[in-house]
Amino acid sequence: MSTPFWQSKSLSEMSVKEWELLCDHCGRCCLQKLEDEDTGEIHYTNVVCDLLRQEDCRCTDYQNRASLVPDCVVLTPEILDTLHWMPSTCAYRLLWEGKPLPEWHPLVTGEEQTVHFAGISIRGRVYRHSEIKGEELQHYLVDWPQ
Repeated sequence: MSTPFWQSKSLSEMSVKEWELLCDHCGRCCLQKLEDEDTGEIHYTNVVCDLLRQEDCRCTDYQNRASLVPDCVVLTPEILDTLHWMPSTCAYRLLWEGKPLPEWHPLVTGEEQTVHFAGISIRGRVYRHSEIKGEELQHYLVDWPQ
């Protein structure tokens, strides 16, 4: 049996397909975040980008997301060290930190839905950005993403 690509390659050695397969489609990176100006601490909300399809936690316009949502971050190996706000469960963050993928990750289980069954995804727990007023975002703070 061969070693899985995520255990045998560095993030920068992965093909585009392999890189994309790392995403477990939890939707946590699409949560709106607030940063404390004094401490730099990141606070997650239960508000997501309007492009996120909540049923399966996938972007409805993945190819154009960065142009449609100006603050959408396109992950690449080159910028991972600047993404301290990524959820602690994120495969990109875990591998960058030298940690293994969790047992519920779809690449480990071979099943796409395990991220939802494990309660990691945002499915059923969020509001769309267009449903709230921007100045009210601080009223939607949550601690479950970390």
